Amino acid sequence: MTALNRLLEGRRVLVTGGARGLGYAFAQAIGRAGAQVVIADILAERVQQSAAELVAEGLTVYGVTLDLAQPDSIDACIAETTHLLGGLDGLVNNASITNSGGKTCEELSLDTWDQVMQVNVRGTWLMTKACLPALRASGHGAIVNLASDTPLWGAPNLLAYVASKGAIIAMTRSLARELGGDNITVNAIAPGLVLVEATAYVPEARHRLYNDQRAIQRPQLPEDVSGAVLFALSDLARFITGQTLPVNGGFVMP
Repeated sequence: MTALNRLLEGRRVLVTGGARGLGYAFAQAIGRAGAQVVIADILAERVQQSAAELVAEGLTVYGVTLDLAQPDSIDACIAETTHLLGGLDGLVNNASITNSGGKTCEELSLDTWDQVMQVNVRGTWLMTKACLPALRASGHGAIVNLASDTPLWGAPNLLAYVASKGAIIAMTRSLARELGGDNITVNAIAPGLVLVEATAYVPEARHRLYNDQRAIQRPQLPEDVSGAVLFALSDLARFITGQTLPVNGGFVMP
């Protein structure tokens, strides 16, 4: 094993939204780095299939069903996760929904706004809150919140999602100050437009905008974000907290 493969050796990590896309790529990278992983997702059948695929690769991965809109589901997920792993060292708050793509602020419905905020903001808070006892007990807990570069450049026609991801950045800073005394780091990763199933609805013009305006002019893949997540979970980032790291090929340079 290389030094990178041992980066998270012995760690226990929960990845929400891990059945596909970015979450799946993160779980795979985290497992390859030596950690035990639980992937949690609302897609109950898919999450078990994805876990089986990663186990077939020789990784220690479990699948658990999770609905971030339901507090009882969050509590059950954490109970099952800590039972399977024997504790928890890292949490990757990756799961989120968009639902408002292509709509102006005037076209956006109240129901859509509330649903996006319920899952993306409230769900991230409740998941973090539920994990804190186990993360404190580990002695070196790390929380990685998936934000987005959309609030950094003010993406139009995506207001609910942009507002929710801006809230994630703000929550990351506040949580970092609250939890520093517990030796828990809290950082955010802000990807650009990544080629995954969840972005299949995005118009080709938006993809061209990103590709043309990036310093590295090519499509962004899930694997492009995994290294930042590994770093934030590892001891290499033990004195880094409250930060937001854009990972977008140089589309936004704050």
